[in-house]
Amino acid sequence: MSAILNLEEISVRRGDKTILGPLSWQVLEGQRWVVLGPNGAGKTTLLQICASLIHPTTGKIEILGQQLGKVDVFELRTRIGLTSSALVEQLPSDELVIDAVLTAAYAVLGRWQEKYDLWDESRAMALLTALGVRELGDRTFGTLSEGEKKRVQIARALMADPELLLLDEPASSLDLGGREDLLKRIEVFARDPLAPATVIVTHHIEEIPSGTSHALLLKDGEVVASGDVNQVITDENLTSAYGLPISVQSQNGRFFARAR
Repeated sequence: MSAILNLEEISVRRGDKTILGPLSWQVLEGQRWVVLGPNGAGKTTLLQICASLIHPTTGKIEILGQQLGKVDVFELRTRIGLTSSALVEQLPSDELVIDAVLTAAYAVLGRWQEKYDLWDESRAMALLTALGVRELGDRTFGTLSEGEKKRVQIARALMADPELLLLDEPASSLDLGGREDLLKRIEVFARDPLAPATVIVTHHIEEIPSGTSHALLLKDGEVVASGDVNQVITDENLTSAYGLPISVQSQNGRFFARAR
């Protein structure tokens, strides 16, 4: 399997403080990763690097076979699907939901003078259907609930048929029913052998969808554990990462935790 992401001894500094790294990490084709850890662990910073939105202070990173710093990032970003709270704020509130998804085909925010064919429109509607929000196509993005916006964002992220999918806390702010429905849809998507390599960032192990193959656990910008998800999500590793005794249980590919 070829490497989708290859990070070699990267670090990110802000002033005199190192907020991430040094860290080496590799994501291979077909893998389903989750990145988790407490607040301030460096999860979102790592995702921004993987999305080519920021550069590391030191180290080398290759994304889809292209070395960051030696590639046109605007072209590279068309091959990456991304959801994040920052992206939600950039989407025009008066944009129709169907257009918010369609414009991802050109990696732009806000429809202008691009031309879309019937295939584009059919794919956008199919993705909204797969995420359970087909009926929202004619609504404006600003009128949606937080949960609806997250689903539309994922549809948008998949619109350009990306080779790498990055989801930043896709289930946060959802109620129990909304969370479980969304995780089930992500699980179904992950079973597709043609689905891209996926990296999900979350604070909570309960939000790790079934079908996740690998996990990266961070604390204070450094790696606590990395590898097979069942070997990373353990009592010992979570206790080390979160600083209190934690007991982990797993059932049908899902994980649950509580303090001991």
